Amino acid sequence: MTILVTGARGQIGRAVLTTLHARGLPVRAASKDPSALDLPAGIEVVALRGDDPESLTAALENVRQVFLYADPGTATTFVPAAEQAGVEHVVLLSSSAVDSPDAASNPIGASHLAVEKALAASTLATTTLRPGGFDSNAFGWIPAVSAGQPIEHAYPDAALAMIHPLDIADIAVAALTGPELRGRTVSLTGPEAISFRAQIAALSEAIGREIPIVTITPEQAQAQLSHTMPPYIVDALLTIWALTTEQPETPADTTDTLLGVPGRTFAQWARENAAAFTAA
Repeated sequence: MTILVTGARGQIGRAVLTTLHARGLPVRAASKDPSALDLPAGIEVVALRGDDPESLTAALENVRQVFLYADPGTATTFVPAAEQAGVEHVVLLSSSAVDSPDAASNPIGASHLAVEKALAASTLATTTLRPGGFDSNAFGWIPAVSAGQPIEHAYPDAALAMIHPLDIADIAVAALTGPELRGRTVSLTGPEAISFRAQIAALSEAIGREIPIVTITPEQAQAQLSHTMPPYIVDALLTIWALTTEQPETPADTTDTLLGVPGRTFAQWARENAAAFTAA
C-alpha cells in the first residue's frame, strides 16, 4: 500500500520521498501546488488543500501510512478522513516547542500540540517527531554573508543542538519502514550543542573567507527580527538564546541514539550549502 508524504516541497518531505522511492516503495507526494514540485520520475503527485475535502479523500486513497506536517488548520479534517480511508500509521513532524512547560499558551507549541492531540484522540497509530532548531535556519544569514556584511547577533555564544534536516528525514523513514520507532514520541536534536559563533566559523571555513560578527543588544535584535517574524516567535527566540548562552542545550535523541548512525554536524551542513552563501 502507498505511503503519502505531505509537505513534498520542503527539504525534509522531499528527502523522505526520494529515500522511500529509491527503496522501491510506493509513495505519493502531496502539495498545495503540485506543478511546483521537481521530483524523480515515478513518484505519484497529488494536490492536497486543507479547504478541499475532495483533494484529501483522493490523496488518501489506498494509503496506509502518512508522513504529516503539523497543520492545525487541517488536523480536524485530516484525522476522520484518514480513519475512513484505512490509514494505519502517521509519522508526524511536530516541534520541540511542545516539550515546553508553557506549550499550551505558546503559539508555536500550541499549534503543534493541537495536531498531536487530534491524532492522540484518533484510532491512528502515531509516531511523533519533535525536532528543535534546524541547521538550515542559518540560511537567514545569506543576505549579510553574500553582501560581505557582518552577521549581527544579540547572543553569539548561545549554544543549541541544531539538527540537520536530513537527519530528521532519516528518522522519519525509519519510522515508516520498521517497527522500532512506531508509536513513539521522540525529541530530536543534532549530535552536539554549537554556538552561533561556532556556526559562523564553520560557514567561514566552508566559503573560504572570514565572516565578521557584531554583537548587538537584545532590543536591536528584536527590532530586526520583527521585520520577518511575528512578535511571539521573536520573543521565544530571544528567550531561548539568552538561556542557552548561560547553559548550552543538552542533546536529546539523535540518529546515533535512534538509528545507530552518527548525526550530521553543522560543519557538514555548511559545506553542503556553501554555494547558497556565495551566489551573486
